[in-house]
Amino acid sequence: MSVTLAELAARFDCELRGDGDTLVDTVGTLDNAAGRAISFLANPQYRASLQRTRAAAVILKPGLETGCPVPALLASNPYATYARIARFLHPVPGHEPGIHPTAIIDDDANVAATARIDAHAIIGADTRIGDGVSIGPGVVIGKNVSVGAGSRVHARVVIMDDTEIGERCVLHPGVVLGADGFGFAPEESGWVAVPQLGKVVLGDDVSIGANSAVDRGAIDDTVIESAVIIDNLVQVGHNVHIGSQTALAGFAGVAGSARIGQRCLIGAAVLINGHISICDDVFITMHSTVLRSIDEPGKYSSSFDTDKADRWARNAVRFRRIDEQLRRRN
Repeated sequence: MSVTLAELAARFDCELRGDGDTLVDTVGTLDNAAGRAISFLANPQYRASLQRTRAAAVILKPGLETGCPVPALLASNPYATYARIARFLHPVPGHEPGIHPTAIIDDDANVAATARIDAHAIIGADTRIGDGVSIGPGVVIGKNVSVGAGSRVHARVVIMDDTEIGERCVLHPGVVLGADGFGFAPEESGWVAVPQLGKVVLGDDVSIGANSAVDRGAIDDTVIESAVIIDNLVQVGHNVHIGSQTALAGFAGVAGSARIGQRCLIGAAVLINGHISICDDVFITMHSTVLRSIDEPGKYSSSFDTDKADRWARNAVRFRRIDEQLRRRN
């Protein structure tokens, strides 16, 4: 689909600079875009790439258009505007409703006529699949599950009993929702498994990346509020509560009963201790360890950057001696 730059400017509320008849039909990076591709510049560090771009047009912040060699769309948030334009030019393919003959659906399940169920999917009793839902090949859905309208469940996702999924959610391949949390009571002879009696509840517009796991609650539910985005390979423990519009990057781990507020940004490989709370609007940088509650919005970090091994070892020894040195001074 080709569209003029003037049409994009009107549709996405941008200011047009240059030839409005310029046609675009795809997207690309500043360095590699060519032909009818539109690109964007959100970081001024890439202005050198802007000056040599062969894109048909570029999305920019006002004030960055100086020296742009091609027509431009000016937007206060170029990256978000690019995302909307990319989705407009490359819409998610629709699906034909229907049930593959190899799917196994319990007689007591309720599947909307507009849903699609792909090959070898399994759907348990009393489960409800809403309008326009797409269930990919090899998906396993347990009993008494609800999947809201417009949600997409990709290949080999496992959704355990009693899970609730809102509307327009996206579960990428390999996601597991509602497996037992890590609940064991110690005694002298070993470990006693604690029954995990809660469930997982997802709000609307939640996206969960490939091979991530969200455990069911031990007693109360594990809750992921609306518009939360979770990257690949993330672990969310039992009874965790994550507020709306929060994002968790890859390899993050959240231990049981932690509570994360709204609009938080949890960086890659961040580890969050159990039974603590993080208030709204907190940004935790990558590879940090959060052992105590955070009750003030802001940016938080821990750990150190990579260093030469011998210098790192010397500094580690010094760090371990800080407490002893302070006691001597006092």
